[in-house]
Amino acid sequence: MPRAAKDEEAKPRKPIRKREAGKTSGQCLCGVVAIEIGTPVFWAWHDHSRESRIAHGAAYATYVGTYRSKVRIAKGADSIAKFVEPETGNTRSFCTRCGTPLIYERKRSPKWVNLPRSLFSGRTGREPRYHIAFDELQDWIYTGASLSPLKGYPGVMWERPKSKRSRSAPPVFEPDF
Repeated sequence: MPRAAKDEEAKPRKPIRKREAGKTSGQCLCGVVAIEIGTPVFWAWHDHSRESRIAHGAAYATYVGTYRSKVRIAKGADSIAKFVEPETGNTRSFCTRCGTPLIYERKRSPKWVNLPRSLFSGRTGREPRYHIAFDELQDWIYTGASLSPLKGYPGVMWERPKSKRSRSAPPVFEPDF
């Protein structure tokens, strides 16, 4: 018997571990729209583009992407409105009641859909390790600087000035609500 065949018989093969297919569900802020997606999703990323920043009202949007066939509107399909971006033809869907962004569809990729990661409290099977439009990163975004508690305001953290020369008293924090 050839030596290679003998080695194969001697060592038991380890089973290949595949990620189990599952589901996770999410919803808009008011709960009118519920969405189910198959997991694991195909990809996840942070989108720093102007369009996503404005659509989400945030420094960037974190998305998960998957096949359209793995997405199901479990509740509230009649409460979803769509906006088609005139320049790109991409479609953004949102809840008509609370305005939560729900689905981002690129015209050039009809089989794929992208959903804001924040809709899902459960795991999606992918960590967002990619950054899209990173050159559009805003100078006012939090980038992981050291934070300290703001005295007298539980739950509020602040970034201390970088040098001792520019050190000043913490800003007066007055909530908008």
